[in-house]
Amino acid sequence: MGTKGGVRIKKTPMRQCTGCGERKEKKSLFRVILTPEGEIFLDRTGKKNGRGAYICNSVSCLQRARKTRALERSLKVTIPENVYQELEKEMKGDG
Repeated sequence: MGTKGGVRIKKTPMRQCTGCGERKEKKSLFRVILTPEGEIFLDRTGKKNGRGAYICNSVSCLQRARKTRALERSLKVTIPENVYQELEKEMKGDG
């Protein structure tokens, strides 16, 4: 963190989308987490405990991550089909 004219400049946290690979502001991405209990779900707050992977608020990015198994590699677990369907539903706002 630097200073500019005596004012502290806050660094914006950046994360990489597992679907498209673009680096974006953390707050503009969704976080998919694997809880210590083994559950996988969308963490809209970005603050829940668990191993996380970030993805754009885009069904196409989720589908790309699904096709390349990028989420599975990031979370280090096999993700069942029904979990992808639930994530897609939540992203669309149906969940």
